[in-house]
Amino acid sequence: MAVRRWFLPVAAVLAVLAAGYAVWAGVSWWSASSSESVAFSREREEVLRVGQVGIANFTTLDYKKVDADLDRWLDSSTGDLRSEIESGRDTRKKQIEDARTVTVSRVLDAAVTELDSRAGKAHLIAVVETTVTPEGGQSVKKVNRYQTDLARTDAGWKLSALGPVAAGGA
Repeated sequence: MAVRRWFLPVAAVLAVLAAGYAVWAGVSWWSASSSESVAFSREREEVLRVGQVGIANFTTLDYKKVDADLDRWLDSSTGDLRSEIESGRDTRKKQIEDARTVTVSRVLDAAVTELDSRAGKAHLIAVVETTVTPEGGQSVKKVNRYQTDLARTDAGWKLSALGPVAAGGA
């Protein structure tokens, strides 16, 4: 009988504590999953993904399908970079066709170095391996570093500038 007298109050206290912990854990989880830092992290991942795809798009070309490749450049770009591609399209097309090479690139590593979510601007650096194969020639692999600026558009993030990183620079 003595065991029953203290068992019920102890069980009730433990049940209240367990319920309190469950409520606290649920509120903490919900708060963390909806916080600004999670949203910022997701945006950073999207910028990284778009930047990597954009750089690969700009460094992969096939002289046999130049129009499709240049369209891919346009789809990946915005602002001055896009305007530059549009205005110099015919000249670029001729240069690529005359070179008669196929370049295939893949991003080995990349990092978002700046992200201003409010302004819709970001900066990314990447290490890219490019295989260049001239018509009838041997393939040559090159590794280069690139930096790119990105801007948020109504259609998502796009490259707004792209250029090589000089050796020893960042």
